[in-house]
Amino acid sequence: MTTRVGMVAGEPSGDLLAARILQGLTAQQTDIVCEGIGGPEMLARGFQAWHPMAALSVFGYVDALKQLPRLVSTYLDTKNRWLRQPPDVFVGIDAPDFNLRLEAQLRKAGIPTIHFVGPSIWAWRYERIHKIRDAVSHMLVLFPFEEAIYQKEGIPVTYVGHPLARVIPMHPDKAGVRARLGIAPDARVLALMPGSRGSEVRLLAPRFIEAVRLLQQRDPDLHVLVPMVNAERRKEFEGFLASTPLRNCRVLMHPAGAGPDPAAQAVDQHNPADPTRPVAWDAMEAADAVLVASGTATLEAALFKRPMVISYVLSPMMRRIMAWKSGQERPLVPWVGLPNVLAQEFLVPELLQDDATPEKLADATWKALTDTAYRSNLKTRYTQMHATLNRDTAGLATKVILDHIA
Repeated sequence: MTTRVGMVAGEPSGDLLAARILQGLTAQQTDIVCEGIGGPEMLARGFQAWHPMAALSVFGYVDALKQLPRLVSTYLDTKNRWLRQPPDVFVGIDAPDFNLRLEAQLRKAGIPTIHFVGPSIWAWRYERIHKIRDAVSHMLVLFPFEEAIYQKEGIPVTYVGHPLARVIPMHPDKAGVRARLGIAPDARVLALMPGSRGSEVRLLAPRFIEAVRLLQQRDPDLHVLVPMVNAERRKEFEGFLASTPLRNCRVLMHPAGAGPDPAAQAVDQHNPADPTRPVAWDAMEAADAVLVASGTATLEAALFKRPMVISYVLSPMMRRIMAWKSGQERPLVPWVGLPNVLAQEFLVPELLQDDATPEKLADATWKALTDTAYRSNLKTRYTQMHATLNRDTAGLATKVILDHIA
């Protein structure tokens, strides 16, 4: 008898995570059909997509309002199909606004629901835990501290590790990447990462560029690598760069114009022809330190064992929107950067909002570049963090899914 698994992945990282799970499911059970909403990686492994992943793609609150009719139509069609022909189990990958609503309806109908990648309730809107308890049969979480949260709330949970920890090498090859990029082994190199969204680049790039100008007053030979996700972001960044030129500054971009999402794709890390390797990884692996916008890139930098300075700036309007939506003026924890959240301390500096001045950014980054003892301690802590996160994510997730199939 054929087993049917419903799946919804709403963004590239979820597509890659789901693809690895699909690979595990089909390896253990040949008579299985997986269907729902997914992307190209899932399709390559036999997934039957009713709607493309792009149907759920929105960028910020304004775009979400514009796309609301399409989102509602996609939600209703997907929900009604599964209510008419229930799958044996449903797996929602990230996309919590869409998936938790869908999971609540499916679970009411008696369908086991598994949610992969817990929303950041530890930072914002903890009250969502009640919605999760009603909607989800089993949570799969990426970080070890999340497991205790769901256990305390009586929600079945499995810590499966973070897939990036298996993809990024435990021992980065700085010399190899520098040789590919044509950078001298003894050069001092900074990776500059002002974000992947237009709003991030607009608010952070001028501060980051001015900080580098100050750093190059201390070290005129400082090299700077700036990875950009696409031509539009590159154009925006280079517009700021034109008004404050920097020496030895190199913008990197994927040959296709946008590198793929880095989550959970096992590839040859040092193959220059590898089309799946994000250019941000080249920048981080070649660098001595990283000045980075808060986000997943901070975890990547930690896994590459690089000292970093984390920064972020929100516009006044975005701060008001976030405060209104979450009911909070600030996160529930004192940290925003994932390395600090995992360490439960300020392992690396965070310069946010008014503190994100070029002078403060430059001072903190200089320490990350030059303080030998500080750098050595960070490498030890990062290595411990990497080992903790390095689990068989796909295998553990696959086991939970198969256990919920009657």
